[in-house]
Amino acid sequence: MAKVISKKRLVTSFKNLSQELQDAVKELYPLGFSDAMMRVDKPNGDFFYAVPFETDEISYLVKIDVKIDDISEEEDDKDYYDDEIKGADEISDDASRGDDDLADDDVSF
Repeated sequence: MAKVISKKRLVTSFKNLSQELQDAVKELYPLGFSDAMMRVDKPNGDFFYAVPFETDEISYLVKIDVKIDDISEEEDDKDYYDDEIKGADEISDDASRGDDDLADDDVSF
């Protein structure tokens, strides 16, 4: 009968790994972590993001620091609609006076 040996499981932050293990993780994910990253929900409602990484002895979940944008869409959209068009008043004034100093072919886009 064969004895089943399970690997030790460990959750740790990327910055807490040795430089050798950090380099191995980066080598495993040369294009970044986004395709392999998973959200891990904790019982208290908090969560973190991690990527799997294995050595011969240990199966890791490596916590990755993720910056989450906390600006609401409403605030984000507001920036686009609050800008006034600079020079709009001058254009409006010129149009109302009937200044047609430029011929059609003098205008370039």
